[in-house]
Amino acid sequence: MKVLVAGATGGLGRSLVPKLIAAGHDVTGMIRSESGAAGVRAQGAQVVLADGLDAAAVKAAVGSVQPEVVVHQMTALRSGIDFRKFDESFALTNRLRTEGTDNLLAASHAAGVRRIIVQSYAGWNLQRGGSPTKTESDPLDAHPVAATSQTMAGIRHLEAAVTADQAIEGLVLRYASFYGPTGAIGKGGELVELIRRRRLPLIGDGSGVWSFIHYDDAADATVRAVTTGDPGIYQIADDDPASAAVWLPELARILGAKPPRHLPVWLAKLAAGEAAVSAFTQIRGADNGKAKDAFGWQPGYASWRQGFRHGL
Repeated sequence: MKVLVAGATGGLGRSLVPKLIAAGHDVTGMIRSESGAAGVRAQGAQVVLADGLDAAAVKAAVGSVQPEVVVHQMTALRSGIDFRKFDESFALTNRLRTEGTDNLLAASHAAGVRRIIVQSYAGWNLQRGGSPTKTESDPLDAHPVAATSQTMAGIRHLEAAVTADQAIEGLVLRYASFYGPTGAIGKGGELVELIRRRRLPLIGDGSGVWSFIHYDDAADATVRAVTTGDPGIYQIADDDPASAAVWLPELARILGAKPPRHLPVWLAKLAAGEAAVSAFTQIRGADNGKAKDAFGWQPGYASWRQGFRHGL
């Protein structure tokens, strides 16, 4: 099957492209500049150049490839996340989720694409409080922290645009927090280095629940979504959602670092902002049952505990 991967040089794209090729697909990576082309070609894929925010360029790129399936993995998070300026950290990614998604959809219509798969997220945006994990049928957080409102709007736009499209089979994959090579939770990654230096404290009681997924496991699920699964939303996470009070000290132990310091909520609000407090005390994890059933998929690392030990 002919597959176009938009964002082929991103963290997930680097795992996804070779797995698609191994599965027998004819893959083209859509990337912004020639600087990343050699790496994509070395994986066995073809390359087409286009900025996801340039509608004409995207239309020309998709039209030249004539793919049956388009996979949207375009993000821009290489500079890390500032919880106090959350929406500013996601500003370009938000444009890729809105304008970029609209450009890909329009180009896909023109080229007769059958299916489009897009990257969303499962974490802070899920409904807070209540059960420790949320399913795809649970609503997204109706009252997000103010600092995250624009990013939530971008996620809502992406998910609504793709699932409401009547001409193309649209699948939204809500990936949990990534870990692995090139990630913030990876060798030399930003989060790992903060933990090594005891600069990532545990806020409050640490009752916020996180879900994780290794890049390779996320890529495996995405390969399956190319050919299986009905249109809709799927959460891609491992089997072991964990509170911050559990995963943060354990990751420090795995890294051979000292246990994280504790920060009271009132002080964390002043130092790191409401988004950070919510992430450590209120958010909920992602149930992965729907994706496992629909795609016949099982994460290779059933728990982040295994993955962290193996990859860090």
